[in-house]
Amino acid sequence: MRTWQDGTAELTVPGRDTPVGVRIAASYRARTRGLLGRDGIDGALMLTPCAGVHTFRMRFTIDVAYLDRELRVLDVVTMKPGRLGRIRLRSRHALEAEAGAMARWGVRPGVRLGIRPAGV
Repeated sequence: MRTWQDGTAELTVPGRDTPVGVRIAASYRARTRGLLGRDGIDGALMLTPCAGVHTFRMRFTIDVAYLDRELRVLDVVTMKPGRLGRIRLRSRHALEAEAGAMARWGVRPGVRLGIRPAGV
């Protein structure tokens, strides 16, 4: 089982040549902060561990991909500010990005993603 730490990484999506920059929020403090107080995000934010998210006090609409232990996408939803998402019991991670990003990147249910240290 992998131990996750706060930091930056690259998200790889099958069929996509260019990796996506991703910030990892593994500590309680980083997960609690998430995207709150931001006007947008370049790339994505991965919350781990995470089985559900909310968008209270957020300023923009986001896409959320729920991932299992093997980084396989279980579900992708778009959430407007001020919403409470339902818990995904099999989810171990949540990947957040600006609305529309997941579709552009090819992130959809069933796809297995990869995460590698930035610059590798």
